[in-house]
Order: sequence, then structure tokens, then C-alpha cells
Amino acid sequence: MSINFRNTVFWGLAASTSACPPEDLPEIVLSGKSNVGKSSLVNGLADNKKLARVSQTPGKTQSVIYFNTDKKLYIADLPGYGYAKTSKEKKEKFSKLAEDYFTCGRKFSLVLHLMDIRHYPSDHDIAMLEFMNNANIPYFVVFTKCDKFSKQQMRNRLQELAEDLDIKDDANVYAVSSERKIGLDDLRHGIEEFLNL
Repeated sequence: MSINFRNTVFWGLAASTSACPPEDLPEIVLSGKSNVGKSSLVNGLADNKKLARVSQTPGKTQSVIYFNTDKKLYIADLPGYGYAKTSKEKKEKFSKLAEDYFTCGRKFSLVLHLMDIRHYPSDHDIAMLEFMNNANIPYFVVFTKCDKFSKQQMRNRLQELAEDLDIKDDANVYAVSSERKIGLDDLRHGIEEFLNL
């Protein structure tokens, strides 16, 4: 059985973990910085540019945004972290919601942790990888905006990042560009295989 990612619809918003959807389907969680391209990735996977709003002002998402894909899984877009123009109070609110999400006992199948391939991972990214490693949370690392590099530059960059970061041996690593539709098919197949759907 395969997943038709084009059959992805908006499910709703959750401003607290109690408002999340029922745990009746596998759940894929998107985490990463505010401007890393989580909404663009949702649109890219679904091949629908209008599905998730891509904000011109990073840091605006204050709730978990849920999508239902082919009635077979949920995609949960967590609030981003670390955006400089967001007030300290809002930053704390965002990080508390994300922290609650990972510590409330909610069952999810996989985290897609997004990082911009052009920049060195932030302290938040490194802390997130460490947290997932320690908590035995299954994850894929998804490097975004890879169309900014040539193929050789991208290979070199991925090798450099793989050496510098503590990425689990069984964590798949992808380089994608939602804008140019690079790497999306590989990521879709990776999700299908992981979920055995």
C-alpha cells in the first residue's frame, strides 16, 4: 500500500497538546527553525503550493498545524524556534508548546528535523538532535534549500555536516528543494518505507 501525498488536506490547528487529533493514524512531526522551510516542505510533498501558508515573516506560526495525508497519516508542523525578531515571551511560548509536544506522552512515528543546508546548524538544532538521540526518537534529517548549491558542492556539504553532527546511524538523511522539487520523491519513498505503508 502506498501513500498518495497529493491527497493531503489541512486538518486543523492545535494551540495545546490537548487539541491535537486522535492518535488513530501514524504521525510525522516537522521540527526546525522558523525560516527553514517547513511549510514549503509540506507543499512540496503534497505538490500543492497553496496547501500550507508560507509566511514572509518567519516566527508567525504559534500553533501546531496538522495535515491529513491520504487518510493514512498526519503531518504535524511544529512552531519554529530561534527567530530573532520574535519577542522573548513568544519564543518561550513556542518552545514550551514544542517541548510539551515531545514530553506529553503523545505517540508519533517519526520526526523530520529540517536544517538549512547553507548554514551551520544552530545550537537549537544540535540540542534537538541530542535530545532525539537520548530519547530514542526515530528521525530523518532533511537539509532544505539544496538548489542553492551545485551537485558537487552539495555532496561536499553533506559529508562535512555528517562528520560534524551527531546523527544516528539509522537516521536517513535527505537534501531537498521544495522550490525545484529536488529530493522530494526520495523523501516520500523514505516515509512510506519507514511507516511500512
